[in-house]
Amino acid sequence: MRKLSKVWWFNIATTALAITISLLIAFMIIFMVSDQPLDAVNSLLFGPLSSLRNFGTVIETMITISFTGMAVCVMFQGGQFNLGAEGAFFIGAITASAITTKLSLHPGMLMFVAIVGGGLAGMLLCYIPAILRAKFNADEMVSSLMLNYVALYLGLYLLNTFLRDPNFGMLASYKIPPDAKLTQFIPKTRIHTGVFIVAILIFLIYIFIYRTRTGYSIRVLGNNPNFAHYSGIKVGSAIVISQVVGGAIAGIGGSVELLGMYERFQWTSLPGYGWDGVIIAILARNKPQYVPIAALFLSYLRIGSSIMARLTDVPYELIIVIQSIMIVLITASALLGRLRHKMVVKEAIAHGQSI
Repeated sequence: MRKLSKVWWFNIATTALAITISLLIAFMIIFMVSDQPLDAVNSLLFGPLSSLRNFGTVIETMITISFTGMAVCVMFQGGQFNLGAEGAFFIGAITASAITTKLSLHPGMLMFVAIVGGGLAGMLLCYIPAILRAKFNADEMVSSLMLNYVALYLGLYLLNTFLRDPNFGMLASYKIPPDAKLTQFIPKTRIHTGVFIVAILIFLIYIFIYRTRTGYSIRVLGNNPNFAHYSGIKVGSAIVISQVVGGAIAGIGGSVELLGMYERFQWTSLPGYGWDGVIIAILARNKPQYVPIAALFLSYLRIGSSIMARLTDVPYELIIVIQSIMIVLITASALLGRLRHKMVVKEAIAHGQSI
């Protein structure tokens, strides 16, 4: 256990080092391209703390991307490179819109049914690449990427045909009933009760991954597929469960985002939060308990970059450079971490120690 604790600290240190190096490179770029580099760095680092509204925007973004980050973590834990969180998030939101505008239920029940319905829609979408992988060994990355656009155009068809408000000046659904919306509870911000939903989900997913037999099967599959096959684990079931659970989380995230932040459904393209989920999963090393920290860091960086772009001459696109460098460095450090882990295990076995 002591050896594995060293591996854990090694992973934390390499991740922190990768983030630090990426930020230092970003600062160097700012000093090269900006005529006011100190103001730009100050806006990037401290702009989100300059007002309650700015920091509220950080938390609002963190809530949203925590859902997709958690969804991707569950899929990646099983070694499944499913990128369907993007489509699941979108289809979950439009399902919540359909339920809240077309069904007549008690307000509290309507909200609950909308959130659960969004989760079921996301689960169904991710079930398709999961069953294709389990039954026919089809590449889940390719099938999930294709299904994202199926979800988009199916959603736009439903929006145009059944949900569109003809009296609204643009393509959008009917207005969501106020009683079906999540409560925004901090003045001068749009922070809503979805923050409690995501906190509960993180706790439940942690228990699922690390305290249940199914979660153990998923982790074994992700760490060593050959061992999973030969140890009697039902690999097909583990593949399907990891992907549908991830899809359900992303679908719930879409419904929570809609009910917490919008009056109507009016997305005409994929929102991009699924790709943010991949970044968060990489930062969190696929561990759900670290998702809030990774989501807070990424949302803080995003809002800081937006403020920097508004107040100085540095473009917002710099955040893409920072993210790209960060992903490359963290991926490299993850490879080093695996090598380090193998060395520690071999050393422990050589000395007759238990691990």
